[in-house]
Amino acid sequence: MLTDEQIDAIAAELAEADRTHAVIPRITARYPDATVEDSYAIQGRWRDTQLAAGRTLVGRKIGLTSRAMQQATGITEPDYGVMFDDTVYRSGDEIPVDHFSNVRVEVELAFVLKAPLEGPDCTLDDALAAIDYAVPALEVLNSHIELEGRTIVDTISDNAAYGAMVLGDVHKRPDEIDLRWVPGVLSRNGEIEETGVAAGVLGHPATGVAWLANKFAQHGARLEAGEIILAGSFTRPLWVSRGDDVSCDFGPMGTLTCRFV
Repeated sequence: MLTDEQIDAIAAELAEADRTHAVIPRITARYPDATVEDSYAIQGRWRDTQLAAGRTLVGRKIGLTSRAMQQATGITEPDYGVMFDDTVYRSGDEIPVDHFSNVRVEVELAFVLKAPLEGPDCTLDDALAAIDYAVPALEVLNSHIELEGRTIVDTISDNAAYGAMVLGDVHKRPDEIDLRWVPGVLSRNGEIEETGVAAGVLGHPATGVAWLANKFAQHGARLEAGEIILAGSFTRPLWVSRGDDVSCDFGPMGTLTCRFV
């Protein structure tokens, strides 16, 4: 277990890396005994400094929920991070590449809650009942820790590699569509790069919402009405650079676009 001083120091280092868009050495290379509990403590300290600086929390991201992402990262356990209001983009927006490090995009569904969701025995049906609507999304990954050799401890500490999200325009209630079979056809500059279906996320994309509610219950917390929950990618991450036009066809949920500048 890390000391409070070490947790504070790493959180400050990550905050500076976020501010300067830099990459730091792996935490687990320097602190090989660091635990998952340590990594969430680091993330929590960083989150609290951001809230104190005036940022507003709008939701949570869940990561590593599909085999595609687990195989891409070599990490087999889901994780979560926080999302702030200044990281939300809309379809058609331009996204500054220089705001991020190791820039990649993933295909996801996001859920907006209409009611609080609380574990520890939350089920998929409970999650679906608490969801107001689903919306297609792209997640922009932002990794401030070197990628080679990283573990889940490094990823969680770095706010689960979350950078931003791009939300589409089509909203669907869970009873309007079978969310398992929402497709994602991801293209860069007109060329199809990745494809998948939302069932790749734990069998149903809203299963991750229930998982997160149960995880929060371990710390005496719950998901709140109005929060956006980014449920996890059902494609592998796609590297992007300045000048790339990215689009994703979600079939009945429309097409989402953005440009990296």
